Amino acid sequence: MSLILGMDPGASTGVATIVDGELARLDTISPHEIERTIRAAMPARVVFEDSRLQSHTWTRGKSGAASAKMARNVGQVDAWCTLITAICGELGIPAHGISPAAKGAKVQADRFAIVTGWMGRSNEHERDAAMVAWPYRRASDLRGGARHG
Repeated sequence: MSLILGMDPGASTGVATIVDGELARLDTISPHEIERTIRAAMPARVVFEDSRLQSHTWTRGKSGAASAKMARNVGQVDAWCTLITAICGELGIPAHGISPAAKGAKVQADRFAIVTGWMGRSNEHERDAAMVAWPYRRASDLRGGARHG
């Protein structure tokens, strides 16, 4: 059995569980649950949206306060990306960070169902987690091999 986790880190972290190439589960967790989720699943790999790979961080707001808030939010997501990489490194799980631009545009629920076959409910974070991992859904287990992130 091949199990891949897709993750969209944030205050509401989306998690997609892909088993043998099929989307099996979507969840939204809190950041404090990231480590527990990875350890419980012990996936063959984790693929996550990695804000650290995006040079443009969208910190230009309408005011200085708005820009500062956005910068803090991006900093938090960067830290969660670092956490995912560290946990996976400790466990020997290949971790692949994908930039938000490389992941592509947000996918609405109707299009998501067509692409993935998922007919259940989903939110934006869960769909992002699934879409970042979707290209890797049939990838083999690389434990012990090169890790990225």
